[in-house]
Amino acid sequence: MRLLKTTLIVSAILATQQSYSAVPIDTESYRDAVSPAGILDHMLELQTIADANGGTREASSPGYQASLLYVQDLLEGAGYEVWIQEFDYPYFEEQQAAVLEQLSPDPFIYPYFGLDGFATMSYSGSGDVTAIAEAVDLLLPPGSDANSSTSGCEPEDFAGFSPGNIAVIQRGSCSFLIKAQNATAAGATGVIIFNEGQPGRTDNFLGTLQEPSIAIPVVGAAFDAGVELAAGGVESRIFVDAISENRTTANLLADTPAGRDDRLVVAGAHLDSVSEGPGINDNGSGSGMILELALQLAAMGEPVNKVRFAWWGAEEAGLLGAEHYVANLTKREIKNTALNLNFDMVASPNFVRFIYDGDGSATGISGPNGSANIERVFKDYFDSQSLASEPTAFDGRSDYGPFIEVGIPAGGLFTGAEELKTEEQEAIYGGTAGEQLDPCYHLACDTFDNYSFEALDQMSDAAAHTLYTFAMTTSSVNGTDKASDKATKKTIELEYQGNKLKR
Repeated sequence: MRLLKTTLIVSAILATQQSYSAVPIDTESYRDAVSPAGILDHMLELQTIADANGGTREASSPGYQASLLYVQDLLEGAGYEVWIQEFDYPYFEEQQAAVLEQLSPDPFIYPYFGLDGFATMSYSGSGDVTAIAEAVDLLLPPGSDANSSTSGCEPEDFAGFSPGNIAVIQRGSCSFLIKAQNATAAGATGVIIFNEGQPGRTDNFLGTLQEPSIAIPVVGAAFDAGVELAAGGVESRIFVDAISENRTTANLLADTPAGRDDRLVVAGAHLDSVSEGPGINDNGSGSGMILELALQLAAMGEPVNKVRFAWWGAEEAGLLGAEHYVANLTKREIKNTALNLNFDMVASPNFVRFIYDGDGSATGISGPNGSANIERVFKDYFDSQSLASEPTAFDGRSDYGPFIEVGIPAGGLFTGAEELKTEEQEAIYGGTAGEQLDPCYHLACDTFDNYSFEALDQMSDAAAHTLYTFAMTTSSVNGTDKASDKATKKTIELEYQGNKLKR
């Protein structure tokens, strides 16, 4: 049930409101129009589309194409200027479970996806390799700081490496792709990249090579597993059976016909699912929500600032739709983009009300200038409704990443993925401590049964309030009456690319 649906009184929050709005913005009518029932209709349609197309809406699948057409038809009917932006992207799918084992001197099969085991790197090549595991420039014991190891980062690290062996490399200061490229050039037949070893960097992890250019099998592994395999003279086996290739997908973009185009508001959500399932919370919830936001905004009259709604493709492959979009903006278009609002999973069953930490006060990573004001708009709204919220880091796990890397202010909402709810969060938000915020994250069970109505209701009201505030404001997100002077070079180096680590 919606809480306190009275007009927000700007004078009560004047000290913060002045930085992003020259006049009070009444968002109540728009919030009322954006109903959870309308969003659920879109989520149910995405489930129906997945059911008719093999149970998935992965970015190169017929289910994704049908999802695009559904969104496109509704937007064109509402009067939006709609276009499809096609692009090639790297596709990766394992055909069967990978294997990592020590054959001698101590035979042992490492658990696939176990915390003390291993996982295949996205875009690994395929192969069944048995060879001696050979250490490459390891830093043992590990340094006191993360990313202090340079193992495998330079071709010189492989001086004396025996071609035909399996390279055992330590995670550290350079990307996994660079490590795998150097190992391949040195004649390695397989690569094991194990965690670096500092506190918090000992377990198995999910990594990505970012592109399908490596022909040999590459896996990531827990620190202890890597140390065992690097001990010297250890005969090992790696088996990977995967598809790693380039495919084609598309973004869908829709502009309001009116509004200042030098203060463009971009509101986005990824439309694709993982190949394992229909992706109804991740991210049918965000996609359905911004679709309803768009349809209801069209009925509100002309906005002061142009709004561009974006449904990103290939987010699950590493934010590639948003990355392609941002990479093709001119310097002028970057400067004219006032902000990006990102909505990725807004109905998690065991939810927390997360806001991206624009000022970095809680997580240590701030967004570009203006991001703090976006965070403040969301937080002020929740506070006005007596709803608790908490910050979440800009760590590169969703489609805001390419925007903040070029200096565009960003913000958004998130209700949680694979992380476990704490006892403190249970006391605040309800739900169950010790369980995942979304128990079906990236699984086949992420269906229309996998959502919280309460979360969707509250988050959609906050999203509607914030979007309408920035669509109708006569000031920029930075508090000036002109387009902000943003950087056009990368300002933040993010460790994640989507849900996978890059280094």
